[in-house]
Amino acid sequence: MEPVTLTTDRLVLRAVGPEDTDAVFAAAQDPGIQRWTTVPSPYLYEHARGFTGQLVPDGWADDSMFTFGLFLPSGDLVGMLGVTMRGLGEAEIGYWGTKEHRGNGYVSEAASAVARWAFTERSVDRLEWRAEVGNHASRAVAERAGFTVEGTLRSALNNKGVRRDCWVGSLLPSDLGLPSAAPYLPSRA
Repeated sequence: MEPVTLTTDRLVLRAVGPEDTDAVFAAAQDPGIQRWTTVPSPYLYEHARGFTGQLVPDGWADDSMFTFGLFLPSGDLVGMLGVTMRGLGEAEIGYWGTKEHRGNGYVSEAASAVARWAFTERSVDRLEWRAEVGNHASRAVAERAGFTVEGTLRSALNNKGVRRDCWVGSLLPSDLGLPSAAPYLPSRA
């Protein structure tokens, strides 16, 4: 599919391209991003160039991963958010915020907007979030965006060759008052 642009009250969410390579490279130098996400470490310019020039466009082209740069109207990059398709009606969300713009609710705002888009435009029925146990900032973003934390998965996250425990949570269309693409029969528990 062709990349889409979404807007919120404060952000423009759009696919990043080669013109954004410098901003992505600069943001990914943050030790926090390298520690808590699966971006390469050290993060080299060639990684940013491959991300903006090939990985992002290829993901949109083959409907496998929908990556949005989170931008202020001024053009400043405040974060990155991706939705990766995992199966029929199932996708996983991942994100990071730039160091200088953290704590302003931008990533939660973007996650909510992209979730609505995924539910209504991509027929996603379950959007899953995972983060390494201890990544309290990611968990706070997910919870503010409406995700229900479902538990801890042992050894379920591979970050730079090390298996780690992770928190897992989900957001369903019904959590946002939206219909599901497929019927959902919750347990009676």
